[in-house]
Amino acid sequence: MTPDERHGSLEATFREEWPRAVAMLTRVLGDLALAEDAVQDAFTKALERWPRDGAPRSPGAWIVATARNGAIDRLRREQTFARKAELLGRLQDVPADEDADMSSIPDERLALLFTCCHPALAVETRITLTLREVGGLTTREIARAFLASESMIAQRLVRAKRRVRETGIPFRVPPDHLLPDRVPDVLRVLYLVFNEGYAATAGDALIRRELCAEAIRLAKLLCVLMPDEPEAFGLLALLLLQDSRRDARIGNDGELVLLGDQDRARWDRAAIDEGLRVLRRAEAMRRPGPYQLQAVIAAGHASGADPAAIADAYAVLERLDPSPVVRLNRAIAVALAGEVEVGLEMLDELESLEGYLYLPAARADLLRRLGRVTEAAAAYREALARSDNEPERRFLERRLTEVSPAAS
Repeated sequence: MTPDERHGSLEATFREEWPRAVAMLTRVLGDLALAEDAVQDAFTKALERWPRDGAPRSPGAWIVATARNGAIDRLRREQTFARKAELLGRLQDVPADEDADMSSIPDERLALLFTCCHPALAVETRITLTLREVGGLTTREIARAFLASESMIAQRLVRAKRRVRETGIPFRVPPDHLLPDRVPDVLRVLYLVFNEGYAATAGDALIRRELCAEAIRLAKLLCVLMPDEPEAFGLLALLLLQDSRRDARIGNDGELVLLGDQDRARWDRAAIDEGLRVLRRAEAMRRPGPYQLQAVIAAGHASGADPAAIADAYAVLERLDPSPVVRLNRAIAVALAGEVEVGLEMLDELESLEGYLYLPAARADLLRRLGRVTEAAAAYREALARSDNEPERRFLERRLTEVSPAAS
């Protein structure tokens, strides 16, 4: 095996085994920061030894056993830790066999996911913590994904783990009576991760592929861990169907391409087929929700459904989720179905979205289509003032140029 292959193998092990090991030790220790430190030390040792000695037969078991032993050593050196004896006793329950069969060990990743997505944490903290602990992304990868400094992300993670400890956020899957309120928090975090990858808020790239891929991977994990939750499958279907259009959203010249102008031959048919299969499984549970309905709309786009039918689907979604963003998307769908003036009237009612980039961008497009170029130019300028993403800015500038001569 070449050095690059060994590095890739260790990287894959990190992504797969990090959340499982952190989850297991967090359950035992009751301290996310202490568990992460132990697992981090174990991977540091793996980085030193595996390239030299070869990967162990059971990499996951090796990491858990090494992290366990490291945590024991760390606790034994601790002079003032009040729970030292109790935690040392608990660690005896963690497998010490480096060749243990990991399939026989309870999977605690779902509890870890709910801990990271607890409503006591700020949304940006939930996202960062989930990517780190459940996604297994490094601090550098998270920083790169969000165009932030490593030190800022590291500080956010430290504060997050302190917050988890100080507020007593429980490490558990919520009891049944709390699950309906807590599942949406988890789904929203994964949805936000995907959206940041699909339409980056800032930077030179419209799409951050690694974030899209990570959100889909985590959504698949959630479906494995919660096989009876239809909205988890609805979200996964939505992400797959949206992601199927990813390559067509950027033209050969690197410019943004709107949905109606995309080359459907560039849509990923395998992702569409998978998304449709997942959606059918969600619908079979007969408990519809917002993510399932959004997936139905995405499926309509994938199959070339009549624009009026898509607008009708948005009306159903709005009854279930009357949020301003859903109303914005419904207005756009109504306009695409031929009722441009009606769509514009609907947009003009969305005062609560003041400051949201896509409101003036949508208004500008509808005004352009109605020939109201002076108003369209003003709306394009307003959208430009709110965008920090270069491909989006170039698109808006091009459209502004198209309407400005006629407006002057």
